[in-house]
Amino acid sequence: MELLERFAAGDLEAFEALFREHQKEVYRWAVRIVRDTGIAEDLTVETFWRIYRARQRFDPVAGNFRAWARRIATNAALDHLRHARVETELGEDYPAAVHGDSAVRDELRGHLRRAFLELPAKYRVVATLALIEEEPYKEIADAVGISVALVKVRVFRAVRLLRKKLNSLGVEVPAKCPTK
Repeated sequence: MELLERFAAGDLEAFEALFREHQKEVYRWAVRIVRDTGIAEDLTVETFWRIYRARQRFDPVAGNFRAWARRIATNAALDHLRHARVETELGEDYPAAVHGDSAVRDELRGHLRRAFLELPAKYRVVATLALIEEEPYKEIADAVGISVALVKVRVFRAVRLLRKKLNSLGVEVPAKCPTK
């Protein structure tokens, strides 16, 4: 509590202590959204720069620094995705449901990657966190600053857009949408 009060008052040592305590978690959260370690490093720095600039708006008594930092990191990642949309790629660790011929699997993965990159940033973030990272909807809602109901709507719409795009490319997609 004292550390958070000192931070909100502008104490640089308190900020540095919070940075050391939370930087790894912010970095991991950014990686989960943007799927690129180099960009996540930049976003971690950007996140803490935003945190420091907004320190006077943080309520050390009622505030949850971890959730606040995660939300700022999410906003930084969203800003990045909106402006660098074409450059962001899904990692090769994205689970593929197709078994068999590796050429077919690679082609499907490429189609899925392109379809995913065409999603609007607000859908891509929730789809990445819900469908790939399997984060609970409540955590996604807190991080993005929207309701759980809106997270569900955005995941549904993202899946619908992905299915439509993949179907237009001749890729058969099952009708069942994942739920949490």
